[in-house]
Parts: sequence; C-alpha cells; structure tokens
Amino acid sequence: MQNDIVKCGLTEKTDSRFVDTIGKEAYVWCEKDWKHDDHEHAHHRAQLTFVEEGYQYFHIDQKIYLVPQYHVIWVPSGKAHRITSEAKTVNLMVFLFKTVFEDDFYQNVHVFAVPPVLKEMLLYASKWNQLIEEDEEQDLFFKAILKSLPNFCKESSYLEIPIPSDVRLIPVCTYINSNFKYSLNADELAEKAQMSVRSLQRIFKNETGITLQKYHQLVRILKSIELIDTGQFTLSQIAYKVGYQSLSAFTSSYQTIMKSKPKVKKVN
Repeated sequence: MQNDIVKCGLTEKTDSRFVDTIGKEAYVWCEKDWKHDDHEHAHHRAQLTFVEEGYQYFHIDQKIYLVPQYHVIWVPSGKAHRITSEAKTVNLMVFLFKTVFEDDFYQNVHVFAVPPVLKEMLLYASKWNQLIEEDEEQDLFFKAILKSLPNFCKESSYLEIPIPSDVRLIPVCTYINSNFKYSLNADELAEKAQMSVRSLQRIFKNETGITLQKYHQLVRILKSIELIDTGQFTLSQIAYKVGYQSLSAFTSSYQTIMKSKPKVKKVN
C-alpha cells in the first residue's frame, strides 16, 4: 500500500499496527540518528531497545519512561507505545523477539542500566544488523541475551513519570512541566485543580503513586538530562537552569533519582 511505512523490518499499516512477514525468531535493527514520528504504534514482537547515544522517552500506559544513554527498555509484545526525544543524536539498537520465555519479567515494561557484560553482548550483536535470514549463531546468541535479561535487570522505577488519569490534575502537571525551575506553590496548584491543597495532595498521590514534590523533582532531573545531552553547559549552569541554588543540591537530587552522579557529556 502507498501509505505503508517500514520500520525495523516491519510494515506499519495506517492503523498504526504492523504486519510481520519476517520468519525468524529474533533479529536486531541498528540505526544512527534515529528519527521519531511521535505517534503511538504496536507490533506482535517483544522489543528490547538499547540507547547507544542520546536518550528517549517511551510513552506507555499513562507513564513516560526515560531511557538514557547505555540503558535499555523492554516492551512486551502487543504493548502500544509512542517514542519522543529532543536529543541532538539518537543511536539505537532495537532487538525484536517473536516468542519469549514464560517468566513474569517478559510481561511487563522494564527500564534498567546496562551492565558491562550485557553491553558487550549487545554491541557484538550489531554484526547481525538488519539480517533477516536464518543464522544459527545469531539465533543462539539472541536467545542467550533474552534468557539473561531478568538477571541483568535491576528495576529502575525512578525513571518513570506517571500521568494522572484524573483530568483535574492535568493542569497541575502541565504547570509543573513548564515552571519546573521555580519552587512549588501548593495554593496556586490547588487553585488550578479547583480543589483544596489537602485534597490535591491526597488525590495526586493516589493517582500517581508519588507526591507533588517528588513529581517536581523528577521533572527537574529529566530536564537536566536533556541539557547534559546538548554538551553546551557546565553542571553548575545546568543546576541553575533547572532550579537548584547550588551544584551540591543538584548533584544530591540527581543521584537520588538516577543512582549515579551527573557527568558533563563530552562533545567530539
């Protein structure tokens, strides 16, 4: 069909569903400078995406998952997702699996940092990039990667930003997303939600699983990651741009969320 789009070897139809005509169990699709089209789609293959450079946001089930450089995201088969990024360059390796093991791990979304052993395995697999013919070594190697994922995964729920389903909270999130540099004003946020401060705090926590303060912190740290990716600012400049009064306060907050210290990206 004229409107069909081919992505990662799969043909996407106009209803954002994919037709899978590839016979093999698993294959890898690597691309430099990945282009995003910002619309939701699904396919009947489980997906493991490794971010080699840049970062990505995955929008899945009322949550936004940040996948920074040297992290992976596991997306179960059939799970609708939308991908966005403001990074200058995004280099990805996308592994697509037709069948998976029965472990509960494979039925849920996971984001986690790639340990050195897994990173070497993923990079080695790039030699099979876009190979859709049968290859015995590749099949065995990809099955080993798939089987090892639950052991490598240390759940990183701190990389999730929840999206509340209560429409009264949407203006609150929108305001925080646009004004993350400034301190929270509970009375002003409550007014936007047209409820009391106490009700706002209770309903927001029930809807998202985190407090307004935690949501504010998450947004600040995600914005700092975007600034770090540009390679244009020092950490002190980034700390100020996202609302922290000192580098030490920013570093402490970043480490709480990301479990590692912020590092300035080296630009070649």
